[in-house]
Amino acid sequence: MRRVQVFDVNETLLDLAAMDPHFQRIFGDAGVRATWFNQMIQSALVATVTGVYHQFGAHAMAALEMTAEQAGVTLGEGDRRAVADQLRQLPAHPEVADALQRLRDAGLRLAALTNSTEQVARAQLEHAGLLDSFELVLSADTVGRLKPAPEPYRMAAERLGVAIDQVRLVAAHAWDVAGAARAGCAAAFVARPGKVLDPLVERPEIIGADLAEVADAILAIDHGDERP
Repeated sequence: MRRVQVFDVNETLLDLAAMDPHFQRIFGDAGVRATWFNQMIQSALVATVTGVYHQFGAHAMAALEMTAEQAGVTLGEGDRRAVADQLRQLPAHPEVADALQRLRDAGLRLAALTNSTEQVARAQLEHAGLLDSFELVLSADTVGRLKPAPEPYRMAAERLGVAIDQVRLVAAHAWDVAGAARAGCAAAFVARPGKVLDPLVERPEIIGADLAEVADAILAIDHGDERP
C-alpha cells in the first residue's frame, strides 16, 4: 500500500508572512510575528503536556496578549480581530499548489492534519485555493489533544483507514515531525527558512528546502511503494 501523505497547514503549506503588516503596525516590527508564533506553540505545548486542552485559536490570542505585554504594547479590539481574521486568509507558499497537484496526479492520497479547528482549517485552505487537493481535512480538535501528542496522528490513520506506519506526516516544524515519528508515522521535513530539525530526534528520510523538493522525494520513495 502506498503511504497516505498527511500535511500540516500553517507554515508548511501557508505563508504566515502575510501577517507581517499587522505586526509592523501593532508593534512597529514585523519580526515580532515570529515571537508571537513561537509563544503560541510554547503555550500549546505546555497545555498539552500538563493535560489541559484549549482550542488552538485560543492559544493564538493568548500568545498575542503575552507578546503585547512583553513589548509594553496595548492591544485594541481591532488589533485582535485583524490578527484572527488574517490567520484565515493566508496565501499558499508559491510552490505548494503545483507540488500537491503532482502528488495527486501520481495517484497518492492526500490529507491535511492541523491543530486549528476543522472550520478554521477549511477556511484557510479554501482561501488559499488548496481545499480540493485533500480528501480529508483533519483537526486535532477532534480528539482534544494538540500535536505533537500521539492522539491526532493516530486519529488521522484511523480516519484514513490505514495503519499508522502507512501515514507520512509532512511538516515544516521539528516538533510535528518528532510527534509523528514517535507515534509511528513516517515523516518528511520542509526546511523552510529558519526551520531546523531537533538533533535529539531521528532524522526523517525525506528533507527538502520546500514542498517541491519534498514532493520529488515522496514520488521517488512512496509512489512505487506497493507493500501490503
